[in-house]
Amino acid sequence: MDRNEQWLQWAIELQSLAQAGLTYGKDIYDHERYERIREISAEILSHMADIPLDKVKSLFCNEYGYQTPKIDTRAAIFKDGKILLVHENNGKWSLPGGWCDVNVSVGENTVKEVKEEAGLEVTADRVIAIQDRKKHNLPVYAYGVCRVFIQCTVIGGHFKQNIETTEYCYFPENDLPELATEKSNEEQVKMCFTAYRSDGWVTQFD
Repeated sequence: MDRNEQWLQWAIELQSLAQAGLTYGKDIYDHERYERIREISAEILSHMADIPLDKVKSLFCNEYGYQTPKIDTRAAIFKDGKILLVHENNGKWSLPGGWCDVNVSVGENTVKEVKEEAGLEVTADRVIAIQDRKKHNLPVYAYGVCRVFIQCTVIGGHFKQNIETTEYCYFPENDLPELATEKSNEEQVKMCFTAYRSDGWVTQFD
């Protein structure tokens, strides 16, 4: 772990402890201390990552309750031995997916994200993997993420213009485009290909 990553881990731990203290602590003076610890964690992250403090606070210090990882779902859709990727507005490609909304399940969110980003109606068929994002993707985020890869089958629909993607296309395993690696990298896409070819695939998890 390099120096910058160590600072990040310290800031994340401070934020987590402060958030728990604000939720479960009973003493009003302790609450003031926990609030200050939370502010310090945001200041550390802002200083080390060169991100405006207000933005750090809005992303890093806006939740209550015991801190848990966010859930991100990614859909693996295949056709003729190729995988579907969506073309994002930044010019890179990724497996369709996104944050799991609080009022939907993992399967429902996967279906919803494919509809929003690719315009396709799918069924969510099986879990390929559940990964701890920080072990697989860069850059490191200031919060934990569980990324769930779901193999899906298209049952209808067509692409519709939206604010996130410009198109979708199917790619062979050995000719992938430039990926948005913070969301889905080559290792993860190839893992999906391996699962697709395996009738006895066992869900992987960290």
